[in-house]
Amino acid sequence: QVQLVESGGGLVQTGGSLRLSCAGSGSIVRFNNMRWYRQAPGKQRELVASITRGDSTDYGDSVKGRFTISRDSAKNTVTLQMNSLKPGDTAVYYCNFDVYTASGSLRNYWGQGTQVTVSS
Repeated sequence: QVQLVESGGGLVQTGGSLRLSCAGSGSIVRFNNMRWYRQAPGKQRELVASITRGDSTDYGDSVKGRFTISRDSAKNTVTLQMNSLKPGDTAVYYCNFDVYTASGSLRNYWGQGTQVTVSS
């Protein structure tokens, strides 16, 4: 019913910046909460940032002051701007949407993940 496609990952040096984007397609009527998670090898998946329908935002302690989450509802897109990147930010990043579908139900969907690697 709904597909999420991520883009913007890659290799960057310490102190650099990347901008991740996740675009939804399919039977999306409107969003509820939208989130970014990440998972490094050997570690559990952790919440990076979230944004609500009312544009309230929240961030994990390790990225506060460096990352910014935003959304464009008209384009069914959520973005994560990452600045001052550190080697500890190296992980696979996943977007996660809560959406109302055309069938009238509230559903949760995950993107496929995009690799971010920060060299030391």
